[in-house]
Amino acid sequence: MTLEKAPPEVKLAVDLIMLLEENTIETETILAALEIVKRDFQRRLQSGQENSIAD
Repeated sequence: MTLEKAPPEVKLAVDLIMLLEENTIETETILAALEIVKRDFQRRLQSGQENSIAD
């Protein structure tokens, strides 16, 4: 499967991986930050703000 035909979440994951790999950030820091991001977006989803990123 090519990236062009991949689902949006796979495309986003690849973009995020590339962005994180281009920066010199420790793996532990990346994982901690991703947990924060995940919790934030889960809260948005639960509160009905799933499409609101600028909050």
